[in-house]
Amino acid sequence: MSFFQKIGNGLARFMYGRNGADHLCMAMILTALALNIVNAFVTVDLVYVILHTLSTVLTVWMIFRMFSRNLQKRRAENAKFLNKIWWPLKRRFGAVKQQTQDKEHKYFTCPNCRTVCRVPRGKGKIVITCPKCRGEIHGKS
Repeated sequence: MSFFQKIGNGLARFMYGRNGADHLCMAMILTALALNIVNAFVTVDLVYVILHTLSTVLTVWMIFRMFSRNLQKRRAENAKFLNKIWWPLKRRFGAVKQQTQDKEHKYFTCPNCRTVCRVPRGKGKIVITCPKCRGEIHGKS
């Protein structure tokens, strides 16, 4: 067994039963990195200290969560983060990407309930009835 395999096995044994990196940890890493990048361009001392402190607190909290053995609590925190922040953002930006790549349909948003309705392109001026609130959407496909 090589030196690097021994190190890998030792790290795997150390991390056994610990939380490790999840979606919340990755979001905290990216947030701390973004704060550090912004902090590089800040010239006001008070703002610099606040951003640096916030970045340090996020990094320490992320490391604590990664090495925590309280799996039930960490998984509950991650599930709450996923349900409240991650999936709504992913759905929102994923849908925009999908809509821009779809060349056969046009998407309209209902002004009453914000439901997205999909209709085929090339049908001219149309009136769409929202399936959720029965409101009318006027548009050109």
